[in-house]
Amino acid sequence: MPLELKLYDTLTREKRVFAPIDPERVRMYVCGPTVYDFAHIGNARPVIVFDVLFRLLRHRFGAEHVTYVRNITDVDDKINARAAERGISIRELTEQTYQNFKSDVAALGCLPPTVEPRATEHIGEMKVLIERLVAANCAYVAEDHVLFNVSSMPDYGRLSKRPLDEMIAGARVEVAPYKRDAMDFVLWKPSKPGEPAWDSPCGIAAPGRPGWHIECSAMSWKHLGETFDIHGGGIDLVFPHHENEIAQSRCAFHTPMMANYWMHNGFLQVEGEKMSKSLGNFVTIQELRENWPGEAIRFNMLMTHYRQPLNWTRERLREAETKINNWYRWIPDDTQPSDPDTSFLAALCDDLNTWMAIQRLDEMYAEGKTKLNYSPFEVQRELWARFKASANLLGILNASFSVWYRQLAARQTAFDLTWDQSMKPHIEARIAARKAAREAKDFKEADRIRDELAAMGVVLKDSKEGTTWEIAR
Repeated sequence: MPLELKLYDTLTREKRVFAPIDPERVRMYVCGPTVYDFAHIGNARPVIVFDVLFRLLRHRFGAEHVTYVRNITDVDDKINARAAERGISIRELTEQTYQNFKSDVAALGCLPPTVEPRATEHIGEMKVLIERLVAANCAYVAEDHVLFNVSSMPDYGRLSKRPLDEMIAGARVEVAPYKRDAMDFVLWKPSKPGEPAWDSPCGIAAPGRPGWHIECSAMSWKHLGETFDIHGGGIDLVFPHHENEIAQSRCAFHTPMMANYWMHNGFLQVEGEKMSKSLGNFVTIQELRENWPGEAIRFNMLMTHYRQPLNWTRERLREAETKINNWYRWIPDDTQPSDPDTSFLAALCDDLNTWMAIQRLDEMYAEGKTKLNYSPFEVQRELWARFKASANLLGILNASFSVWYRQLAARQTAFDLTWDQSMKPHIEARIAARKAAREAKDFKEADRIRDELAAMGVVLKDSKEGTTWEIAR
């Protein structure tokens, strides 16, 4: 009997058993970046969280049965302003920023989503939705704008559960004479000179561009359908963005819901304070990558349950790096993953409880270092295989120890004696394995181990007395 997968639904405020609309086509949409600047660690959290969920869904339903859509917003006021500030074209800015984002999230061990649509490639779908909303009297045209009529949706605000005055303040709504109500939001607006512009819908003569919220409704519809299983993002998107997505999509398609489950990760702080440029604690993924392995950055994110606030500290980052280092040293590189550990999987299936899942990995590691240390090799190998399969579901331990070691070594000016000594047991174990391979005349394996050690900076010297080693200086 497979474990039940339970997910916390922001809409109903309860943890619910996940039952996909169609088990043969599990569908998830997550709001992606607005590509105008380097992604920061706050941006990294939802990318990592929903990558773990993507991996879990693929494990449970089969990779070919899961569609994950994460969009790229490449038309936005911030993009226009930044391109003008840098004196480059909007397309040049968005392409550079998008490539930087791809590099960053790949370094964090995230799988590419199934589809990564750009807003500018879905203007046609946006216009169709806008015209449907106007035809249904859920939107109206005013002074070359198209606005959603919030009063046309009786249960608007159900996701955020905020009183109207609080929603108005939270949305920082634009006070404009052409609005029928302060809460009405823009679906389409006229473009200013120099801004991206397209032919407008609804017979508007002036060229224009879409509002932010309609973009995600259009892209999710295009790639996942009128309704789908999971919609995710950061808690900051609940209102107004996700609230407005729901309003647009439900009213355009006359459906009782847009997504069956709404999932949101918590806020991120840096050393106990809100991250901001004014406080000097604004940290980009790229800056972190200069000093820390991507795997350690990822693991640090997962040491806190996704719905809880995360306090990003250097101490926790060191803890994450040390833990991964110990695990890599413990598991032989040739270990093939089997099935994930049952208790580990149960933790992940309980609303993606990565904190509890990591506690289980710690238990397995302790077991392997003590009770199984003198067990038959087959017993140890079974534990390694189970451990690696579990860690892989978190998106860690996907490389070899030599690759991991090389990442750590790259940011050190020199190898110190403490580091050399800490590596000694692993190095000598690999040398012993090489010796056994040579005695068995398996010279291909012996050469592979030599190359593995060389990649770590370990130089072997063979003589009649045996094999000695040293770190290349």
